[in-house]
Amino acid sequence: MKYKMTQRANPQDRTVVKWYASPVNDGKITKTDLAKEIVSISALSRGDVSSVIENLLDILPKYLLMGKSVSLGELGTLRVSFGSEGVENEKDFNAGKISGVRIVFTPGVELKKQLGDIHFETDSRFTSNQF
Repeated sequence: MKYKMTQRANPQDRTVVKWYASPVNDGKITKTDLAKEIVSISALSRGDVSSVIENLLDILPKYLLMGKSVSLGELGTLRVSFGSEGVENEKDFNAGKISGVRIVFTPGVELKKQLGDIHFETDSRFTSNQF
């Protein structure tokens, strides 16, 4: 995995600036790209694979909005999370105080294991002498 160095200030003390490594996003793989690759290693057609992905995207929100975690086997689990404003008295709370709704993905054991074998290298396109 390639990384680049970026300079950022500390949010608590803006006078302290340090260098941090950031992952390089080297493009995007589309649903079509994934479907083609899955077709090449299975007996399914590209249409079959695309249909499964589309159907998964159609039904995922239904279960997430019911408050369920959705396990995708060794790929991982999806769940909804959010934050809220705190109140002194429980009776003072209302749903309008909920914010920051997001989907949390927890990778499965096998996916974590495969990502655990990661090797890092600097991306020469983003070396500090270019700034």
